Amino acid sequence: MTHQLIETAHLDGVPRSDRGHALRVPLWRSGLASGLLWLTAGAYAGLVPDADDFAYTREFAIGLAAIGGFLVLAALAGPVAGLRLKALRHWGPWLLVLPLGLVAWEAVTAKLELLPRPFFVPPQALLEVYLDDWPKLGLSVVASLKLLAWGYAIGAAIGVTLGVSIGWWRIAGYWAHPVLRFIGPLPATAWLPVAFFLFPSSWSASVFLLALATGFPVTILTWSGIASVNKDYYDIARTLGASQRFLVLKVAIPAALPHVFVGLFMGLGTSFAVLVVAEMLGVKAGLGWYLQWAQGWAAYANMYAALLVMALMCSSLVTLLFRLRDRTLAWQKELVRW
Repeated sequence: MTHQLIETAHLDGVPRSDRGHALRVPLWRSGLASGLLWLTAGAYAGLVPDADDFAYTREFAIGLAAIGGFLVLAALAGPVAGLRLKALRHWGPWLLVLPLGLVAWEAVTAKLELLPRPFFVPPQALLEVYLDDWPKLGLSVVASLKLLAWGYAIGAAIGVTLGVSIGWWRIAGYWAHPVLRFIGPLPATAWLPVAFFLFPSSWSASVFLLALATGFPVTILTWSGIASVNKDYYDIARTLGASQRFLVLKVAIPAALPHVFVGLFMGLGTSFAVLVVAEMLGVKAGLGWYLQWAQGWAAYANMYAALLVMALMCSSLVTLLFRLRDRTLAWQKELVRW
């Protein structure tokens, strides 16, 4: 509504006969160019013969052409339908570069075989993995998410609780600080032999390692946040009759939330690395196990497909945490974007 009022005010001095021209959406030239590039990439993949018999080359070419047709249609229909296509325009440069990269990848692998096989695979080989091996890959994703959820949740809960305790009560800091200085800097993966010996199963040992990797940065940043809260907040709350519990739950923790979220982001990043190592060495399920299995059978297409899925999974989880942070800390929403 506000945008419409601004546009109306801007056009007050424009003759009525010229207002349609002033509001006309310009042709998305880069979108049209990127669509033609995607169509060209599809033609190259489908019409130029492969150096070997690769499955799903035809489907790969059709997919590229479909993307190109959609972009051309969006670019041409935008001015007619009055669509500004802001989201697509934002990704315009990427839409220009991606088909060029895919054509180069296709050329040096499937068409010319300039790179040695099986270490380098064409893009349609990844498509084959996603279409034919999706049950095993999907179960691996579910197993990784389950393991990560348990380890991260336990580590974050312990980290926040311990960080608040150290920052608020001196006796807790006296006993916990030396332990943190001794154990915290050690990589969580260094505890692999101890964890697999102490815990009854490799899965529970992996949960412990993930919780350890998550808990240390969350504890340190929560402690830092509690310690840096402005003392005037406590004084004002006390003058209004606030209890000790109120000061902790309603003053200290909300004021420390920006530091807590930094610790949660750091813990999520370290937990990704520990997740893959734990699954490769002990757990018999998950993306780390899938990578190990693919490498053992020299199935490099499966390995690259799993790496791509892992990147999407980790990026999606970070995005979800950013959404939670923006919702909780609305006043800091525009400071850091993901």
